[in-house]
Amino acid sequence: MKKRIKNISVLALLMIFTFVSCTDDLNITPNDDDTLLGEELFEDESAYRQVIAGVYANLALTGTDGAGTSNIEGIDAGTSQFGRVLLYLQTLSADQMIWSYENDPGTREIQRNIWTAQNPLILGMFSRTHLTIAFANNFLRETTDEKLNSRGVSDAIRSDIVEYRAEARLLRALSYYYMMDLFGKANFVRDTDALNSIPPVYDRAQLFDFIESELLAIESNLVPAGDNEYGRADRGVAHMILAKIYLNAQVYTGADRYADCMNYCQQLLNSGYSLANEYRHNFLADNNTNSANNEIIFPIVSDGFTTQNFGPTTVMINGSVGSIEVNGTEVGVSEGGWGGALRVRKEFAELWQGGNFIDDDRNTIISGDRPIGIVDISDRDTGFIIQKYANVTSTGASGIDQTFVDTDFPLFRLADVNLMYAEAHLRGGGGMLSTAVDLVNELRTRANNPNLISSDDITLSFILDERSRELHWEAHRRQDLIRFGLYTGGNYNWAWKGNGSNGIAIPSNLNLYPIPSLSLSSNPNLTQNPGY
Repeated sequence: MKKRIKNISVLALLMIFTFVSCTDDLNITPNDDDTLLGEELFEDESAYRQVIAGVYANLALTGTDGAGTSNIEGIDAGTSQFGRVLLYLQTLSADQMIWSYENDPGTREIQRNIWTAQNPLILGMFSRTHLTIAFANNFLRETTDEKLNSRGVSDAIRSDIVEYRAEARLLRALSYYYMMDLFGKANFVRDTDALNSIPPVYDRAQLFDFIESELLAIESNLVPAGDNEYGRADRGVAHMILAKIYLNAQVYTGADRYADCMNYCQQLLNSGYSLANEYRHNFLADNNTNSANNEIIFPIVSDGFTTQNFGPTTVMINGSVGSIEVNGTEVGVSEGGWGGALRVRKEFAELWQGGNFIDDDRNTIISGDRPIGIVDISDRDTGFIIQKYANVTSTGASGIDQTFVDTDFPLFRLADVNLMYAEAHLRGGGGMLSTAVDLVNELRTRANNPNLISSDDITLSFILDERSRELHWEAHRRQDLIRFGLYTGGNYNWAWKGNGSNGIAIPSNLNLYPIPSLSLSSNPNLTQNPGY
């Protein structure tokens, strides 16, 4: 299986993003969804492709006049780029990452687990995700049979629109998945709902049912797994989201769905995806064309020229240039990068100590003469750094820009499926123990780790640690710790958890983020999560 290489034209993506973003009513109120596209746009039938590109664009871009602009009223670009705020809420809030510059809005509270409903990063995530829902609904309203008939749209374009509509519904379901996971509720709006109305609010169980039913309903209209253009969603993405919600169903609904998770893991494993030849290929500037093209199931596309943004890979690559080591040239950005902005917490660094992890390709830790612990977060010379992502290609060429990187963010990739299969099996979801062991060993073999495991080694605690080693800094960790019952409470503490340098217990209400105060004021149906 080889996915077609190039994604939807980034120029078309930018053009339509400009068009839909300039409407006055795309704000963070319940009227998010009331954006109207002019009929003149659709005089050219290629507009439908451009409009669906605009829905995708909201995952990467924040505005139309450069990386520092925002199309959401009152919200800064730096606190509302989808991938970046997702990374902060899922990774910076847990045991893998530290951000040195705590004067950056919202970061101090997130990484110390002391956030409030006024945190701008939480507001950015809530708002940006709802905006994707608005864009998806808008596309669906403009592609009804009635609208297409009135415009005399050709049969050839109508065939494409069937796929586009399925993709729009998937992107909407993806957005509701993150709302369910992070906030436990969302303003719930469909394309068939009346405009200019105050939306109802769906809770976790309702969102779960909607996401599940929606993905199952569109399955046959999505391009088969791996057959769509790179950067566009296909059946594999739908199966990945289903596997993820089923793996976490006990958290979301109180019901065990591990057998369903196993079912979709097996489907994904049989869909033609394959692991990249080298682990690092997944995190390089040409990960859309090197062997990672077969492993990455869905990326957030990044381009150092046409889609400049302060997204997760730009932040992580510039941020993981050390204050002492000055390794920027090695990772394809300016020599000093952002001077030690990002480091790892002690607990993550310790996962690589002992055993046979020194030469494991996933171990990109640079320790130098630094102490492993971070006593003072502002002291950028303490704590280890890592070099997982790079703005260089698999052949050694640098990205096109030394700040804004070409490296796509792997939102979902096959390695996660290997580990989900193993965990679902251990939790009683079926499958074979021997297959679970083989799938974990595939990852270790790919990483050149000679320490292969046997059936006696594979336990749930082992899987949690292996997920951290394989998937660190890919926006999974908070979700994983919650599923294992280790995020809140005091059974597992990490450096600066709860604002204690060695970590302290945090209350269970922090398993959900608060509903932003500004969002609460815009919809009387929204209520605050407990404990805030």
